Amino acid sequence: MTGETSSNLIERIKNILLKPKEEWERIDAEPATVGGLMTGWVVPLAAIGPVAGLIGGLVFGYGGMFGITIRPSVTMAVTGAVISYLLALLCAWLFSKIIDALAPSFGGQKNPVQAMKVAAYSGTAAYLAGVFQIIPALGILGLLGLYSLYLLYLGLPRLMKAPADKAMGYTIVTVVVAIGFSFFFTVLPVPLPTLLAPRRSTPAPIHGT
Repeated sequence: MTGETSSNLIERIKNILLKPKEEWERIDAEPATVGGLMTGWVVPLAAIGPVAGLIGGLVFGYGGMFGITIRPSVTMAVTGAVISYLLALLCAWLFSKIIDALAPSFGGQKNPVQAMKVAAYSGTAAYLAGVFQIIPALGILGLLGLYSLYLLYLGLPRLMKAPADKAMGYTIVTVVVAIGFSFFFTVLPVPLPTLLAPRRSTPAPIHGT
């Protein structure tokens, strides 16, 4: 697969969510490229959360503790959404690398394209759940994105040719490693505005006055 039309994308979303076992079988046999999977699936779906968060932040603000709501400027909100989007793309690519690297450890076969399929399609539920960021009160529904863990559990052994009895271990280790990377790339950008902000010069004290 090198890309998805709108109708194909919607059909695949429906199938991977409602009939994941059958859909993984179809996905397993499809020709694909890493670039095609990124541009045809990850790029459009990964934008859902950042765009929803951008709209929700501008309309409702970001809810903090003690009932405090922070309303960002348009520039700040757009910058945050862009960074969030780029990190989502990076994490999807890194996730595929983790899946591929761990495959031999669980009796599987290394295959970067198949690993990218797993990373892209297993993330479908999590990508779609990002839409709930548009209304803060619906934020708890983002937990529906955890369904992606089940999709991962089904897809890993099938596409990476790992024994079924090692699917759980493969899934758990992959998720743990991915969480570690995600945490790193989530925390890393936090100090960047401070580091990149122009420093205010302080006049040197005048002695003898």
